[in-house]
Amino acid sequence: LLLWAPSRWVGSGEHPAATYPDTPALLRLSDSLLAHYKKSTRPVRDWRTTTTVAIDVMVYAILSVDEKNQVLTTYIWYRQHWTDEFLQWDPACFDNITQISLPAESIWVPDILINEFVDVGKSPDVPYVYVRHHGEVQNLKPIQVVTACSLDIYNFPFDVQNCSLTFTSWLHNIRDINLSLWRTPELVKFDRSIFMNQGEWELLYVLSHFQEFSVKSSDSYAEMKFYVVIRRRPLFYTVSLLLPSIFLMVMDIVGFYLPPNSGERVSFKITLLLGYSVFLIIVSDTLPATAVGTPLIGIYFVVCMALLVISLTETILIVRLIHNQDLQPHVPSWVKHLLLERAAVLLCIQDRKKLSQSRAQSSDISRHVENNDSTGKGWRQRGTRPAPAFGSLAEGSPLMPSILHEISTIRQFLEKRDEFRDVAREWLQVGYVLDVLLFRAYLLAVLAYTITLGALWSLWQYA
Repeated sequence: LLLWAPSRWVGSGEHPAATYPDTPALLRLSDSLLAHYKKSTRPVRDWRTTTTVAIDVMVYAILSVDEKNQVLTTYIWYRQHWTDEFLQWDPACFDNITQISLPAESIWVPDILINEFVDVGKSPDVPYVYVRHHGEVQNLKPIQVVTACSLDIYNFPFDVQNCSLTFTSWLHNIRDINLSLWRTPELVKFDRSIFMNQGEWELLYVLSHFQEFSVKSSDSYAEMKFYVVIRRRPLFYTVSLLLPSIFLMVMDIVGFYLPPNSGERVSFKITLLLGYSVFLIIVSDTLPATAVGTPLIGIYFVVCMALLVISLTETILIVRLIHNQDLQPHVPSWVKHLLLERAAVLLCIQDRKKLSQSRAQSSDISRHVENNDSTGKGWRQRGTRPAPAFGSLAEGSPLMPSILHEISTIRQFLEKRDEFRDVAREWLQVGYVLDVLLFRAYLLAVLAYTITLGALWSLWQYA
């Protein structure tokens, strides 16, 4: 009888304006609607009637994306409407009023929640709803949504995230409350009219999908899923992360043009390695961190560090090869054949003729020393004087044996020094060819690595 009272006013011959002539129509309408209203009961006259709630979502802003905790914070405009059979009136009886705002706490409101909720956001309180004369109730409110989302950061900073917002009734099954879309899926998908797109994230589209689900063969429930697809803008991370790393790697490649027999290359590459370590410490807070995966850019930095270590190791090997030759034997013949002949031709080393000339000069020096040695022996056998400077000395002078001994010692020293120089020159030639070989292999590895990553990131960015 109480629920029937508002319709009794509208359908009876008694006009409400005649009963309360001095009361404003808006106040009379509000009193007549809420006088005997029971908000604890679903507003249908027949309990078999299903209440259909149409919902709509418009994304206003992406506030934060917490990769570590897998949480997405968005600000949305949420809209829903349903039909309340106990909030109907005849506009002609109330000064042609077709809609009125009523307190939301005074009427029945469906228990539509978001399944992914993990925290209560700082949403403004909207205490009113709009009610039309045929019973349609519109509940419009902004919501700060803090939801759980499976964030995949492998493609960082060219990653695209797909997070769902699942609206469903927490208590009522589909026979009591059903869900539908307020607008068509096409309008929902490409609606970016209110989105603030000046932040880090760009809204691509919002997909909608309706489905029924049941838990352990219980009653079926209706749910409406909205998939919010967002993409990160990579310009900031490209400038602050990728470009400095690329510059350091280019300087490492340029460092190979320093002469391998100088001591500057080792110190230069050590300085680059230390600089790259400091760079990684600085950018470590910028990279997203999760317990389930590592972004590809983190692997990229680790590989770049490994390449710098390999470059430094190669430099140390070459420097060790071309220094301290006094303790090294002659270059083995197979090493000469592989590096000084085959590898030099394969690598198109332009100054390999100089290497041959250096080896020829080494042979000429050796032959010249041998000729001087045989000449000295001939002088001693014939008893002649080896130089005009000693012409004033008698053949039987006691100073002659000591002078000849000193000359022989000097000759042996010079021969030994020439031999050491030949060994050093051979190892220097081997080190030069080996340095060119390792440099080109290193350069090919860096280029292949760079092209692979560039292709992957380009595909992800424009996918």
